[in-house]
Amino acid sequence: MFKSHMCGELRLAHVGQEVTLAGWVNLRRDFGGVIFIVLRDRAGLVQVVVSAETAPDARAVAADVRNEYVIQVRGMVRQRPADQVNVEWATGEVEVEAHEVQILNTAQTPPFYIYDDSPVDEALRLRYRYLDLRRRRMQRNIILRHRTVQFIREYLDQHGFLDIETPQLFKSTPEGARDYLVPSRVHPGKFYALPQSPQQLKQLLMVAGFERYYQIARCFRDEDLRGDRQPEFTQLDLEMSFVHRDDVLDLVEGLFTALVPAVTPEKRVLSPFPRLSHAEALARYGIDKPDLRFGMELVNLTDALAQSGFGVFSGAAQAGGQIKAIVAPGCADYARSEIDGLTEIVKRQGAKGLVTLAFRADGVKGPAVKFLSEGELADIAARTGAQTGDLVCIVAAEPAVVGAALSALRLTFRDRLALADPQLLAFGFVLDFPMFEWNAEEQRWDAAHHPFTMPRPNTYEAMIADPLAVLSDAYDLVCNGYELASGSIRVHDPKIQMDIFRVLGYPEDEARAKFGHMMEAFSYGAPPHGGMAPGIDRLVMLLAGENNIREVIAFPKTAQATDLMADTPAPVSARQLKELHIQLDL
Repeated sequence: MFKSHMCGELRLAHVGQEVTLAGWVNLRRDFGGVIFIVLRDRAGLVQVVVSAETAPDARAVAADVRNEYVIQVRGMVRQRPADQVNVEWATGEVEVEAHEVQILNTAQTPPFYIYDDSPVDEALRLRYRYLDLRRRRMQRNIILRHRTVQFIREYLDQHGFLDIETPQLFKSTPEGARDYLVPSRVHPGKFYALPQSPQQLKQLLMVAGFERYYQIARCFRDEDLRGDRQPEFTQLDLEMSFVHRDDVLDLVEGLFTALVPAVTPEKRVLSPFPRLSHAEALARYGIDKPDLRFGMELVNLTDALAQSGFGVFSGAAQAGGQIKAIVAPGCADYARSEIDGLTEIVKRQGAKGLVTLAFRADGVKGPAVKFLSEGELADIAARTGAQTGDLVCIVAAEPAVVGAALSALRLTFRDRLALADPQLLAFGFVLDFPMFEWNAEEQRWDAAHHPFTMPRPNTYEAMIADPLAVLSDAYDLVCNGYELASGSIRVHDPKIQMDIFRVLGYPEDEARAKFGHMMEAFSYGAPPHGGMAPGIDRLVMLLAGENNIREVIAFPKTAQATDLMADTPAPVSARQLKELHIQLDL
Protein backbone atom coordinates (compact mmCIF):
# COMPACT_ATOMS: atom_id res chain seq x y z
CA MET A 1 0.00 0.00 0.00
CA PHE A 2 1.16 3.54 -0.75
CA LYS A 3 -0.39 4.82 2.50
CA SER A 4 -0.91 3.69 6.07
CA HIS A 5 -3.61 6.29 6.79
CA MET A 6 -5.97 8.55 4.92
CA CYS A 7 -5.00 12.22 5.08
CA GLY A 8 -8.33 13.31 6.54
CA GLU A 9 -8.42 10.76 9.35
CA LEU A 10 -5.44 11.98 11.41
CA ARG A 11 -6.33 13.27 14.88
CA LEU A 12 -4.67 13.96 18.23
CA ALA A 13 -4.79 10.23 18.96
CA HIS A 14 -2.23 9.73 16.17
CA VAL A 15 0.35 12.10 17.69
CA GLY A 16 3.73 10.36 17.97
CA GLN A 17 2.90 7.78 15.28
CA GLU A 18 4.86 7.43 12.06
CA VAL A 19 2.53 7.47 9.07
CA THR A 20 2.72 7.10 5.32
CA LEU A 21 0.38 9.30 3.32
CA ALA A 22 -0.32 9.61 -0.39
CA GLY A 23 -2.50 12.06 -2.27
CA TRP A 24 -2.65 15.27 -4.25
CA VAL A 25 -0.93 18.54 -3.40
CA ASN A 26 -3.74 20.92 -2.58
CA LEU A 27 -1.44 23.89 -1.81
CA ARG A 28 2.28 24.43 -1.35
CA ARG A 29 3.93 27.33 0.48
CA ASP A 30 7.70 27.78 0.47
CA PHE A 31 9.22 29.72 3.37
CA GLY A 32 12.82 28.94 2.50
CA GLY A 33 13.98 26.55 5.16
CA VAL A 34 10.48 25.12 5.63
CA ILE A 35 7.92 24.11 3.02
CA PHE A 36 4.28 23.60 4.02
CA ILE A 37 2.23 21.23 1.87
CA VAL A 38 -1.52 20.74 2.23
CA LEU A 39 -2.03 17.13 1.17
CA ARG A 40 -5.45 15.98 0.00
CA ASP A 41 -7.15 12.64 -0.52
CA ARG A 42 -10.76 11.50 -0.48
CA ALA A 43 -10.94 11.66 3.31
CA GLY A 44 -9.83 15.29 3.60
CA LEU A 45 -6.82 17.56 4.12
CA VAL A 46 -3.79 17.53 6.37
CA GLN A 47 -0.80 19.85 6.69
CA VAL A 48 2.66 18.42 5.99
CA VAL A 49 5.80 20.27 7.19
CA VAL A 50 9.08 19.65 5.36
CA SER A 51 12.11 21.19 7.09
CA ALA A 52 15.58 21.59 5.55
CA GLU A 53 17.06 21.23 9.02
CA THR A 54 15.58 17.82 9.89
CA ALA A 55 14.99 16.35 6.39
CA PRO A 56 17.18 18.07 3.77
CA ASP A 57 16.57 15.41 1.10
CA ALA A 58 12.82 15.62 1.58
CA ARG A 59 13.07 19.42 1.45
CA ALA A 60 14.89 19.21 -1.88
CA VAL A 61 12.14 17.03 -3.38
CA ALA A 62 9.40 19.22 -1.94
CA ALA A 63 10.94 22.25 -3.64
CA ASP A 64 9.95 20.74 -7.00
CA VAL A 65 6.40 19.91 -5.95
CA ARG A 66 3.51 21.89 -7.48
CA ASN A 67 -0.27 21.91 -7.02
CA GLU A 68 -1.99 18.64 -8.07
CA TYR A 69 1.23 16.65 -8.08
CA VAL A 70 0.67 13.17 -6.68
CA ILE A 71 3.12 12.54 -3.85
CA GLN A 72 3.89 10.14 -1.05
CA VAL A 73 4.97 11.40 2.38
CA ARG A 74 6.46 9.54 5.33
CA GLY A 75 6.69 11.33 8.64
CA MET A 76 5.68 11.75 12.27
CA VAL A 77 2.31 13.11 13.43
CA ARG A 78 2.71 15.98 15.87
CA GLN A 79 0.37 18.39 17.61
CA ARG A 80 0.12 21.87 16.16
CA PRO A 81 0.72 24.85 18.48
CA ALA A 82 -2.52 26.21 19.94
CA ASP A 83 -2.27 29.45 17.97
CA GLN A 84 -1.89 27.52 14.68
CA VAL A 85 -4.87 25.17 14.99
CA ASN A 86 -7.08 25.21 11.88
CA VAL A 87 -10.62 24.95 13.25
CA GLU A 88 -12.07 24.48 9.74
CA TRP A 89 -10.32 21.14 9.22
CA ALA A 90 -11.07 17.90 11.00
CA THR A 91 -7.27 17.40 11.06
CA GLY A 92 -6.62 20.97 12.16
CA GLU A 93 -5.03 20.07 15.51
CA VAL A 94 -2.23 17.99 13.99
CA GLU A 95 0.35 18.07 11.22
CA VAL A 96 2.87 15.63 9.78
CA GLU A 97 6.59 16.39 10.05
CA ALA A 98 7.93 14.72 6.91
CA HIS A 99 11.25 12.93 6.70
CA GLU A 100 10.66 11.53 3.19
CA VAL A 101 8.81 12.93 0.17
CA GLN A 102 8.44 11.10 -3.14
CA ILE A 103 6.84 12.44 -6.30
CA LEU A 104 4.59 9.73 -7.74
CA ASN A 105 3.38 11.80 -10.67
CA THR A 106 3.53 15.36 -11.94
CA ALA A 107 0.60 17.45 -13.16
CA GLN A 108 0.01 20.23 -15.63
CA THR A 109 -1.46 23.47 -14.34
CA PRO A 110 -5.23 22.75 -14.12
CA PRO A 111 -7.66 24.92 -16.12
CA PHE A 112 -9.29 26.04 -12.86
CA TYR A 113 -8.51 26.06 -9.15
CA ILE A 114 -9.09 22.73 -7.47
CA TYR A 115 -8.07 23.67 -3.94
CA ASP A 116 -11.23 25.73 -3.43
CA ASP A 117 -14.82 25.73 -4.66
CA SER A 118 -14.74 29.10 -6.40
CA PRO A 119 -17.16 29.42 -9.33
CA VAL A 120 -16.07 27.93 -12.65
CA ASP A 121 -17.79 28.05 -16.04
CA GLU A 122 -19.96 24.95 -16.21
CA ALA A 123 -18.84 23.96 -19.69
CA LEU A 124 -15.24 24.02 -18.47
CA ARG A 125 -16.15 21.92 -15.45
CA LEU A 126 -17.84 19.32 -17.64
CA ARG A 127 -14.97 19.32 -20.15
CA TYR A 128 -12.56 18.48 -17.31
CA ARG A 129 -15.01 16.56 -15.15
CA TYR A 130 -12.31 14.30 -13.70
CA LEU A 131 -10.67 17.45 -12.27
CA ASP A 132 -13.96 18.96 -11.12
CA LEU A 133 -14.65 15.75 -9.22
CA ARG A 134 -11.47 16.29 -7.19
CA ARG A 135 -12.93 19.42 -5.60
CA ARG A 136 -14.30 19.12 -2.09
CA ARG A 137 -17.89 20.02 -2.98
CA MET A 138 -18.12 17.34 -5.64
CA GLN A 139 -16.36 14.79 -3.47
CA ARG A 140 -18.90 15.46 -0.69
CA ASN A 141 -21.81 15.10 -3.09
CA ILE A 142 -20.64 11.81 -4.59
CA ILE A 143 -19.83 10.37 -1.16
CA LEU A 144 -23.29 11.49 0.05
CA ARG A 145 -24.82 9.68 -2.92
CA HIS A 146 -22.95 6.50 -1.96
CA ARG A 147 -24.11 6.73 1.65
CA THR A 148 -27.69 7.34 0.57
CA VAL A 149 -27.79 4.30 -1.72
CA GLN A 150 -26.04 2.17 0.89
CA PHE A 151 -28.63 3.12 3.53
CA ILE A 152 -31.48 2.33 1.13
CA ARG A 153 -30.06 -1.10 0.38
CA GLU A 154 -29.66 -1.97 4.05
CA TYR A 155 -33.13 -0.64 4.96
CA LEU A 156 -34.91 -2.59 2.24
CA ASP A 157 -32.93 -5.72 3.01
CA GLN A 158 -34.17 -5.49 6.60
CA HIS A 159 -37.74 -5.20 5.28
CA GLY A 160 -37.59 -8.37 3.20
CA PHE A 161 -36.80 -6.97 -0.24
CA LEU A 162 -34.64 -8.76 -2.82
CA ASP A 163 -32.24 -6.86 -5.09
CA ILE A 164 -32.92 -8.22 -8.59
CA GLU A 165 -31.43 -6.90 -11.84
CA THR A 166 -33.54 -6.51 -14.98
CA PRO A 167 -32.43 -6.20 -18.64
CA GLN A 168 -31.12 -2.99 -20.17
CA LEU A 169 -32.15 -4.22 -23.63
CA PHE A 170 -35.91 -4.61 -23.80
CA LYS A 171 -38.93 -3.86 -25.97
CA SER A 172 -40.03 -0.41 -27.15
CA THR A 173 -43.40 0.38 -25.60
CA PRO A 174 -45.33 3.66 -25.25
CA GLU A 175 -44.56 5.00 -21.75
CA GLY A 176 -44.75 8.77 -22.18
CA ALA A 177 -41.27 9.72 -23.44
CA ARG A 178 -39.21 8.75 -26.46
CA ASP A 179 -37.20 5.57 -26.21
CA TYR A 180 -33.49 5.29 -26.86
CA LEU A 181 -33.36 2.59 -29.54
CA VAL A 182 -30.59 0.02 -30.01
CA PRO A 183 -30.44 -1.64 -33.45
CA SER A 184 -29.96 -5.39 -33.60
CA ARG A 185 -27.11 -6.64 -35.78
CA VAL A 186 -28.40 -10.22 -35.93
CA HIS A 187 -32.04 -9.25 -36.52
CA PRO A 188 -31.97 -6.65 -39.34
CA GLY A 189 -34.58 -3.94 -39.05
CA LYS A 190 -35.41 -4.75 -35.46
CA PHE A 191 -34.55 -2.78 -32.34
CA TYR A 192 -34.19 -3.07 -28.62
CA ALA A 193 -35.11 -0.12 -26.41
CA LEU A 194 -33.25 1.03 -23.33
CA PRO A 195 -35.74 0.95 -20.43
CA GLN A 196 -37.51 4.17 -19.46
CA SER A 197 -38.11 2.25 -16.24
CA PRO A 198 -38.33 -1.47 -15.39
CA GLN A 199 -42.13 -1.11 -15.17
CA GLN A 200 -43.21 -4.27 -16.95
CA LEU A 201 -40.31 -6.34 -15.65
CA LYS A 202 -40.96 -5.57 -11.99
CA GLN A 203 -44.61 -6.49 -12.46
CA LEU A 204 -43.53 -9.77 -14.01
CA LEU A 205 -41.32 -10.37 -10.97
CA MET A 206 -44.47 -10.06 -8.85
CA VAL A 207 -46.18 -12.63 -11.08
CA ALA A 208 -43.08 -14.78 -10.55
CA GLY A 209 -43.75 -14.78 -6.80
CA PHE A 210 -40.81 -12.78 -5.41
CA GLU A 211 -43.29 -10.50 -3.55
CA ARG A 212 -40.77 -7.79 -2.57
CA TYR A 213 -38.29 -6.55 -5.19
CA TYR A 214 -36.04 -3.53 -5.44
CA GLN A 215 -33.28 -2.33 -7.72
CA ILE A 216 -31.09 0.74 -8.01
CA ALA A 217 -32.12 0.96 -11.63
CA ARG A 218 -30.61 2.86 -14.55
CA CYS A 219 -33.30 4.39 -16.77
CA PHE A 220 -33.21 6.20 -20.11
CA ARG A 221 -35.56 8.75 -21.65
CA ASP A 222 -35.00 10.76 -24.81
CA GLU A 223 -36.68 14.00 -23.71
CA ASP A 224 -35.85 17.67 -23.41
CA LEU A 225 -33.58 18.33 -20.45
CA ARG A 226 -33.73 20.75 -17.51
CA GLY A 227 -32.07 21.21 -14.15
CA ASP A 228 -33.65 18.13 -12.56
CA ARG A 229 -33.65 15.86 -15.62
CA GLN A 230 -30.99 13.85 -17.49
CA PRO A 231 -31.24 11.45 -20.45
CA GLU A 232 -29.96 8.64 -18.23
CA PHE A 233 -30.88 8.64 -14.58
CA THR A 234 -31.07 6.39 -11.54
CA GLN A 235 -34.12 5.47 -9.53
CA LEU A 236 -34.92 3.28 -6.58
CA ASP A 237 -37.33 0.87 -8.19
CA LEU A 238 -39.43 -1.15 -5.76
CA GLU A 239 -42.49 -3.36 -6.02
CA MET A 240 -44.57 -5.24 -3.45
CA SER A 241 -47.23 -7.96 -3.72
CA PHE A 242 -50.42 -8.24 -1.67
CA VAL A 243 -50.48 -4.54 -0.75
CA HIS A 244 -52.86 -1.62 -0.86
CA ARG A 245 -51.82 1.96 -1.54
CA ASP A 246 -51.24 2.84 2.11
CA ASP A 247 -48.89 -0.12 2.56
CA VAL A 248 -46.60 1.27 -0.14
CA LEU A 249 -46.81 4.83 1.17
CA ASP A 250 -46.08 3.76 4.74
CA LEU A 251 -42.98 1.84 3.65
CA VAL A 252 -41.64 4.77 1.60
CA GLU A 253 -42.36 7.25 4.40
CA GLY A 254 -40.55 5.02 6.89
CA LEU A 255 -37.55 4.75 4.56
CA PHE A 256 -37.16 8.49 4.02
CA THR A 257 -37.87 9.38 7.64
CA ALA A 258 -35.01 7.09 8.68
CA LEU A 259 -32.70 8.01 5.78
CA VAL A 260 -32.49 11.78 6.17
CA PRO A 261 -31.11 11.97 9.74
CA ALA A 262 -28.74 9.08 9.01
CA VAL A 263 -27.00 10.68 6.01
CA THR A 264 -27.68 14.42 6.55
CA PRO A 265 -28.20 15.00 10.29
CA GLU A 266 -28.33 18.76 9.71
CA LYS A 267 -31.59 18.35 7.74
CA ARG A 268 -35.07 18.16 9.28
CA VAL A 269 -38.07 16.13 8.14
CA LEU A 270 -41.72 16.85 8.89
CA SER A 271 -43.56 13.70 9.91
CA PRO A 272 -46.08 12.31 9.25
CA PHE A 273 -46.00 13.21 5.57
CA PRO A 274 -49.16 15.12 4.57
CA ARG A 275 -51.39 13.43 1.99
CA LEU A 276 -53.20 15.63 -0.52
CA SER A 277 -55.46 14.65 -3.38
CA HIS A 278 -54.37 15.82 -6.81
CA ALA A 279 -57.38 18.16 -6.93
CA GLU A 280 -56.52 19.59 -3.50
CA ALA A 281 -52.89 20.20 -4.47
CA LEU A 282 -53.96 22.11 -7.58
CA ALA A 283 -56.55 24.11 -5.65
CA ARG A 284 -54.20 25.13 -2.84
CA TYR A 285 -50.87 25.46 -4.65
CA GLY A 286 -51.65 25.53 -8.38
CA ILE A 287 -49.30 22.63 -9.02
CA ASP A 288 -49.16 18.91 -8.26
CA LYS A 289 -45.63 19.07 -6.79
CA PRO A 290 -45.98 21.85 -4.21
CA ASP A 291 -43.28 23.17 -1.92
CA LEU A 292 -44.87 22.55 1.48
CA ARG A 293 -42.24 24.41 3.53
CA PHE A 294 -44.26 27.65 3.54
CA GLY A 295 -47.83 28.86 3.16
CA MET A 296 -48.86 31.50 0.60
CA GLU A 297 -51.66 29.26 -0.65
CA LEU A 298 -53.91 30.22 -3.54
CA VAL A 299 -57.20 31.88 -2.58
CA ASN A 300 -60.22 31.38 -4.83
CA LEU A 301 -62.04 34.67 -5.50
CA THR A 302 -64.12 33.45 -8.44
CA ASP A 303 -67.54 33.51 -6.75
CA ALA A 304 -66.82 36.89 -5.14
CA LEU A 305 -65.77 38.62 -8.37
CA ALA A 306 -67.74 36.76 -11.05
CA GLN A 307 -70.18 39.67 -11.36
CA SER A 308 -67.56 42.40 -10.94
CA GLY A 309 -67.72 45.54 -13.05
CA PHE A 310 -64.08 44.87 -13.85
CA GLY A 311 -64.26 43.05 -17.18
CA VAL A 312 -60.98 41.16 -16.67
CA PHE A 313 -62.58 39.33 -13.73
CA SER A 314 -66.15 38.91 -14.91
CA GLY A 315 -65.07 37.93 -18.43
CA ALA A 316 -62.81 35.17 -17.14
CA ALA A 317 -65.52 33.82 -14.83
CA GLN A 318 -68.19 33.83 -17.55
CA ALA A 319 -65.82 31.91 -19.84
CA GLY A 320 -65.54 29.14 -17.26
CA GLY A 321 -62.24 30.32 -15.83
CA GLN A 322 -61.06 31.11 -12.33
CA ILE A 323 -59.97 34.16 -10.37
CA LYS A 324 -57.34 33.34 -7.76
CA ALA A 325 -54.87 35.27 -5.64
CA ILE A 326 -51.81 34.93 -3.46
CA VAL A 327 -50.57 37.39 -0.83
CA ALA A 328 -46.93 38.50 -0.78
CA PRO A 329 -46.19 39.78 2.74
CA GLY A 330 -44.42 43.12 3.05
CA CYS A 331 -44.32 43.77 -0.69
CA ALA A 332 -46.84 46.61 -0.94
CA ASP A 333 -44.08 49.08 -1.76
CA TYR A 334 -42.90 47.24 -4.88
CA ALA A 335 -41.88 49.69 -7.62
CA ARG A 336 -43.47 49.70 -11.05
CA SER A 337 -40.45 47.88 -12.50
CA GLU A 338 -40.82 45.11 -9.92
CA ILE A 339 -44.52 44.71 -10.72
CA ASP A 340 -43.63 44.54 -14.43
CA GLY A 341 -41.19 41.73 -13.60
CA LEU A 342 -43.93 39.79 -11.81
CA THR A 343 -46.24 40.34 -14.78
CA GLU A 344 -43.65 38.85 -17.13
CA ILE A 345 -43.47 35.76 -14.93
CA VAL A 346 -47.21 35.06 -15.21
CA LYS A 347 -47.22 35.83 -18.93
CA ARG A 348 -44.60 33.14 -19.47
CA GLN A 349 -47.13 30.72 -17.97
CA GLY A 350 -49.84 31.76 -20.42
CA ALA A 351 -51.66 34.48 -18.44
CA LYS A 352 -52.56 37.70 -20.23
CA GLY A 353 -51.65 39.85 -17.25
CA LEU A 354 -51.43 40.31 -13.49
CA VAL A 355 -53.66 42.40 -11.23
CA THR A 356 -51.88 43.71 -8.13
CA LEU A 357 -53.42 45.40 -5.11
CA ALA A 358 -51.01 47.07 -2.66
CA PHE A 359 -52.48 47.34 0.83
CA ARG A 360 -50.80 50.47 2.18
CA ALA A 361 -51.41 52.64 5.21
CA ASP A 362 -53.11 55.28 3.03
CA GLY A 363 -55.39 52.78 1.29
CA VAL A 364 -55.39 50.16 -1.43
CA LYS A 365 -53.31 51.10 -4.48
CA GLY A 366 -53.07 49.66 -7.96
CA PRO A 367 -54.29 50.28 -11.52
CA ALA A 368 -57.34 48.04 -11.01
CA VAL A 369 -58.59 49.77 -7.83
CA LYS A 370 -60.74 52.24 -9.78
CA PHE A 371 -62.67 49.33 -11.34
CA LEU A 372 -63.45 47.61 -8.03
CA SER A 373 -66.08 48.57 -5.49
CA GLU A 374 -65.34 49.15 -1.82
CA GLY A 375 -67.25 45.97 -1.06
CA GLU A 376 -65.16 43.95 -3.51
CA LEU A 377 -61.93 45.33 -2.06
CA ALA A 378 -63.10 44.51 1.46
CA ASP A 379 -64.08 41.00 0.35
CA ILE A 380 -60.66 40.45 -1.25
CA ALA A 381 -58.95 41.61 1.95
CA ALA A 382 -61.11 39.35 4.11
CA ARG A 383 -60.67 36.25 1.94
CA THR A 384 -56.94 36.63 1.41
CA GLY A 385 -56.14 37.88 4.91
CA ALA A 386 -54.15 40.77 3.41
CA GLN A 387 -52.73 43.20 5.99
CA THR A 388 -51.23 46.64 5.66
CA GLY A 389 -47.93 46.27 3.82
CA ASP A 390 -49.00 43.23 1.78
CA LEU A 391 -49.28 42.85 -1.99
CA VAL A 392 -52.18 40.82 -3.39
CA CYS A 393 -51.47 39.25 -6.79
CA ILE A 394 -54.51 38.11 -8.81
CA VAL A 395 -54.71 36.10 -12.03
CA ALA A 396 -57.93 35.51 -13.97
CA ALA A 397 -57.85 32.87 -16.72
CA GLU A 398 -58.62 29.22 -17.42
CA PRO A 399 -57.84 27.04 -14.36
CA ALA A 400 -54.63 25.47 -15.70
CA VAL A 401 -53.14 28.87 -16.53
CA VAL A 402 -54.18 30.37 -13.18
CA GLY A 403 -52.53 27.51 -11.33
CA ALA A 404 -49.30 27.64 -13.35
CA ALA A 405 -49.03 31.43 -13.12
CA LEU A 406 -49.64 31.75 -9.38
CA SER A 407 -47.48 28.72 -8.63
CA ALA A 408 -44.60 30.39 -10.50
CA LEU A 409 -45.20 33.62 -8.56
CA ARG A 410 -45.36 31.70 -5.30
CA LEU A 411 -41.93 30.17 -5.90
CA THR A 412 -40.55 33.54 -6.96
CA PHE A 413 -41.63 35.10 -3.67
CA ARG A 414 -40.31 32.05 -1.81
CA ASP A 415 -36.83 32.78 -3.08
CA ARG A 416 -36.99 36.58 -2.84
CA LEU A 417 -38.40 36.63 0.67
CA ALA A 418 -36.51 33.57 1.97
CA LEU A 419 -39.78 31.93 3.05
CA ALA A 420 -38.54 28.33 2.96
CA ASP A 421 -36.12 26.82 5.48
CA PRO A 422 -33.22 25.40 3.40
CA GLN A 423 -32.58 22.73 6.04
CA LEU A 424 -36.16 21.42 5.96
CA LEU A 425 -37.24 18.57 3.69
CA ALA A 426 -41.02 18.82 3.47
CA PHE A 427 -42.15 15.53 1.97
CA GLY A 428 -45.75 14.93 1.00
CA PHE A 429 -47.86 12.47 -0.96
CA VAL A 430 -50.18 13.54 -3.79
CA LEU A 431 -52.96 11.00 -4.43
CA ASP A 432 -55.97 10.29 -6.63
CA PHE A 433 -54.70 11.51 -9.99
CA PRO A 434 -56.97 11.42 -13.03
CA MET A 435 -56.72 8.08 -14.80
CA PHE A 436 -56.75 9.58 -18.30
CA GLU A 437 -55.87 12.84 -20.05
CA TRP A 438 -57.40 14.02 -23.32
CA ASN A 439 -54.81 14.50 -26.09
CA ALA A 440 -56.42 17.25 -28.18
CA GLU A 441 -53.70 17.18 -30.83
CA GLU A 442 -54.19 13.49 -31.60
CA GLN A 443 -57.85 13.34 -30.52
CA ARG A 444 -57.40 10.41 -28.16
CA TRP A 445 -57.03 9.53 -24.49
CA ASP A 446 -53.60 9.12 -22.90
CA ALA A 447 -52.78 7.40 -19.63
CA ALA A 448 -52.07 10.11 -17.07
CA HIS A 449 -49.59 7.84 -15.26
CA HIS A 450 -48.99 4.70 -17.34
CA PRO A 451 -51.33 2.09 -18.82
CA PHE A 452 -50.63 -0.49 -16.08
CA THR A 453 -52.14 1.67 -13.32
CA MET A 454 -55.17 0.34 -11.47
CA PRO A 455 -58.26 2.56 -11.29
CA ARG A 456 -59.28 3.63 -7.80
CA PRO A 457 -61.88 1.36 -6.20
CA ASN A 458 -65.48 2.19 -7.16
CA THR A 459 -64.46 4.22 -10.24
CA TYR A 460 -63.64 1.42 -12.69
CA GLU A 461 -67.26 0.84 -13.70
CA ALA A 462 -67.47 4.31 -15.31
CA MET A 463 -64.26 3.95 -17.31
CA ILE A 464 -65.63 3.06 -20.73
CA ALA A 465 -68.54 5.50 -20.63
CA ASP A 466 -66.75 8.47 -19.04
CA PRO A 467 -62.95 8.24 -18.79
CA LEU A 468 -62.78 11.64 -17.05
CA ALA A 469 -64.78 10.25 -14.13
CA VAL A 470 -62.08 7.68 -13.33
CA LEU A 471 -59.38 8.30 -10.74
CA SER A 472 -56.22 6.24 -10.80
CA ASP A 473 -54.68 4.46 -7.84
CA ALA A 474 -51.48 6.42 -8.55
CA TYR A 475 -49.51 8.54 -6.14
CA ASP A 476 -46.50 10.86 -6.15
CA LEU A 477 -43.96 11.71 -3.47
CA VAL A 478 -43.09 15.42 -3.60
CA CYS A 479 -40.46 17.38 -1.71
CA ASN A 480 -39.62 21.09 -1.71
CA GLY A 481 -41.25 21.74 -5.09
CA TYR A 482 -39.94 18.63 -6.86
CA GLU A 483 -41.62 15.39 -7.86
CA LEU A 484 -39.39 12.86 -6.15
CA ALA A 485 -41.25 9.66 -6.97
CA SER A 486 -44.23 8.23 -8.79
CA GLY A 487 -45.98 4.98 -8.12
CA SER A 488 -49.27 3.16 -8.28
CA ILE A 489 -51.19 0.03 -7.52
CA ARG A 490 -50.86 -1.98 -10.73
CA VAL A 491 -53.37 -3.80 -12.87
CA HIS A 492 -53.27 -7.53 -12.23
CA ASP A 493 -56.52 -8.51 -13.96
CA PRO A 494 -56.21 -9.06 -17.76
CA LYS A 495 -59.82 -7.93 -18.34
CA ILE A 496 -59.22 -4.57 -16.64
CA GLN A 497 -55.96 -4.20 -18.54
CA MET A 498 -57.68 -4.79 -21.87
CA ASP A 499 -60.41 -2.27 -20.98
CA ILE A 500 -57.71 0.33 -20.29
CA PHE A 501 -56.09 -0.38 -23.66
CA ARG A 502 -59.52 0.00 -25.25
CA VAL A 503 -59.96 3.49 -23.75
CA LEU A 504 -56.46 4.40 -24.96
CA GLY A 505 -57.50 3.46 -28.47
CA TYR A 506 -55.42 0.32 -28.95
CA PRO A 507 -57.14 -2.29 -31.10
CA GLU A 508 -56.99 -5.67 -29.37
CA ASP A 509 -54.53 -7.11 -31.89
CA GLU A 510 -52.18 -4.11 -31.44
CA ALA A 511 -52.46 -4.30 -27.65
CA ARG A 512 -51.57 -7.97 -27.71
CA ALA A 513 -48.68 -7.33 -30.12
CA LYS A 514 -47.19 -4.70 -27.78
CA PHE A 515 -48.14 -6.17 -24.41
CA GLY A 516 -49.03 -9.79 -25.09
CA HIS A 517 -46.36 -11.06 -22.68
CA MET A 518 -47.95 -8.99 -19.90
CA MET A 519 -51.50 -10.09 -20.69
CA GLU A 520 -50.45 -13.72 -20.80
CA ALA A 521 -48.55 -13.39 -17.50
CA PHE A 522 -51.62 -11.90 -15.80
CA SER A 523 -53.61 -14.98 -16.85
CA TYR A 524 -51.40 -17.25 -14.72
CA GLY A 525 -52.38 -15.93 -11.32
CA ALA A 526 -50.97 -12.42 -10.88
CA PRO A 527 -51.17 -11.17 -7.26
CA PRO A 528 -52.43 -7.68 -6.37
CA HIS A 529 -49.31 -5.52 -6.34
CA GLY A 530 -47.97 -1.99 -6.40
CA GLY A 531 -44.82 0.02 -6.01
CA MET A 532 -42.98 3.28 -6.35
CA ALA A 533 -39.80 4.65 -7.94
CA PRO A 534 -38.08 7.52 -6.09
CA GLY A 535 -35.43 9.30 -8.14
CA ILE A 536 -31.96 8.87 -6.62
CA ASP A 537 -30.52 11.89 -8.46
CA ARG A 538 -33.21 14.31 -7.29
CA LEU A 539 -33.15 12.89 -3.78
CA VAL A 540 -29.38 13.38 -3.40
CA MET A 541 -29.68 16.83 -5.00
CA LEU A 542 -32.09 17.85 -2.22
CA LEU A 543 -29.98 16.23 0.49
CA ALA A 544 -26.88 18.04 -0.79
CA GLY A 545 -28.67 21.40 -1.07
CA GLU A 546 -27.91 21.65 -4.79
CA ASN A 547 -30.14 23.13 -7.51
CA ASN A 548 -29.16 20.83 -10.38
CA ILE A 549 -28.84 17.06 -10.51
CA ARG A 550 -25.62 17.41 -12.52
CA GLU A 551 -23.97 18.32 -9.22
CA VAL A 552 -24.64 14.87 -7.77
CA ILE A 553 -23.90 12.75 -10.86
CA ALA A 554 -20.31 11.78 -11.55
CA PHE A 555 -20.43 12.13 -15.33
CA PRO A 556 -23.59 13.98 -16.42
CA LYS A 557 -24.70 15.31 -19.79
CA THR A 558 -25.25 18.96 -20.68
CA ALA A 559 -28.68 20.49 -21.32
CA GLN A 560 -28.17 19.48 -24.97
CA ALA A 561 -27.58 15.83 -23.92
CA THR A 562 -23.89 15.96 -24.81
CA ASP A 563 -20.80 14.78 -22.93
CA LEU A 564 -18.19 17.53 -23.31
CA MET A 565 -15.45 15.41 -21.77
CA ALA A 566 -15.74 12.47 -24.17
CA ASP A 567 -17.28 14.51 -27.02
CA THR A 568 -20.37 12.38 -27.39
CA PRO A 569 -22.67 11.68 -29.15
CA ALA A 570 -20.19 11.09 -31.95
CA PRO A 571 -20.23 9.67 -35.48
CA VAL A 572 -19.51 6.00 -36.04
CA SER A 573 -17.80 4.32 -38.97
CA ALA A 574 -19.53 3.32 -42.17
CA ARG A 575 -18.57 -0.27 -41.39
CA GLN A 576 -20.46 -0.17 -38.08
CA LEU A 577 -23.53 1.27 -39.78
CA LYS A 578 -23.41 -1.40 -42.46
CA GLU A 579 -23.19 -4.17 -39.86
CA LEU A 580 -26.32 -2.76 -38.23
CA HIS A 581 -28.12 -2.40 -41.58
CA ILE A 582 -28.50 1.34 -41.04
CA GLN A 583 -28.37 4.01 -43.72
CA LEU A 584 -28.27 7.64 -42.66
CA ASP A 585 -30.60 10.22 -44.21
CA LEU A 586 -29.49 13.57 -42.74
